[in-house]
Amino acid sequence: MTSNLEGERKTFVTDLECSITGKRYEADRLHGQSDAGRPLLVRYDLEAAGRALSKAALEARPTDLWRWRELLPVRHTDSIVSLGEIETPLVPIPKSGGPKVLVKDEGRLPTGSFKARGLVMAVAMARELGVTRIAMPTNGNAGAALAAYATRAGIETVVLCPSDTPEINVREIAAQGARVYRVNGLIDECGAIVGQGAAEGLWFDFSTLKEPYRIEGKKTMGLELAAQLGWRLPKAIFYPTGGGTGLIGMWKAFDELEQLGWIGSARPKMFAVQASGCAPIVRAFEQGEEHAERWEDAHTVAAGIRVPKAVGDFLIIRAVRESGGKAVAVDEDEIIRATSDSAMQDGLLLCPEGGATLAAYRKALAEGWVAADDEAVLFNCATGLKYPMEDRSKSIDKDALPALRML
Repeated sequence: MTSNLEGERKTFVTDLECSITGKRYEADRLHGQSDAGRPLLVRYDLEAAGRALSKAALEARPTDLWRWRELLPVRHTDSIVSLGEIETPLVPIPKSGGPKVLVKDEGRLPTGSFKARGLVMAVAMARELGVTRIAMPTNGNAGAALAAYATRAGIETVVLCPSDTPEINVREIAAQGARVYRVNGLIDECGAIVGQGAAEGLWFDFSTLKEPYRIEGKKTMGLELAAQLGWRLPKAIFYPTGGGTGLIGMWKAFDELEQLGWIGSARPKMFAVQASGCAPIVRAFEQGEEHAERWEDAHTVAAGIRVPKAVGDFLIIRAVRESGGKAVAVDEDEIIRATSDSAMQDGLLLCPEGGATLAAYRKALAEGWVAADDEAVLFNCATGLKYPMEDRSKSIDKDALPALRML
């Protein structure tokens, strides 16, 4: 726990724990992964946190990400690099989804995606721990969030992305101050370059789950969700899963909330949603494995979940199994149809990854994995405005009003 010195924040971090061996590591020091090469999880003195923070006090605070400060790792106020991380809304989609379907629309966050949650926390901690240069692989949105926050924090940033990363994402990363390079390969191959450079001391590796704090930012999705639903959880959560940091983070958040006594032991069924063209988690889940082999020839319109091999595969699969959920793959035409239906029927423009969650929900409903009266939350991970859309406009003559009166 921190002291009451001016400039410090009330946080209750005790140490960090290897996610596979349980070995403990000292807090307030720069760490990548554990000695076993696995993600480190931040641990808190939740008993003390529960004495210091009540639900009433929390509910009286502004509804932003930083309202959860006692359950976050940043100790020093001047480490924060906020761009305005709001609580994202739960939007019903009764026509394209159903009467009990809500979309948590993460596209309202800075840089237009849920990557802002993880990267604001990771960059704040990098700043606090003295990091001056960062590198990271990305399929697009994570690189944009890193560029924005690192530039604001004064940290030099190098971003590597697959050569077919959407042009808008590449330009967004560069526009926000990072040095961005296109690589003739997939995201894990970009990550290999980043890892090699980190080993040579060129930069600190900010790849997914290769530093401990992105999970802590992403877990705020679960904290927010519980608060928004009156300290209960939905029956099912559908999450677009590439690296899976958010799914892992939410599962951690639910455990922490239960230890605080704020929710009970009931958990949602967690559905890890992937595309049929890149579904390593689905294959491992269906084969009863805990680790996922690399997916060859990965391809999908939903670039954010085109991750051939996830570092946290075992954490994703454990959460899905423990929850009674499933790993689900959906086809490209299902993704495109669901994305279009949400926009045309309910006015909510999903990104392709968000469309994948709606497609997966429809499959789960058809297979009987969820019921129509089960409350389900789908995660739309980015604004649909970043993605190409079908041109449905029509050309008319400037004197066409008489014809339009007939519509």
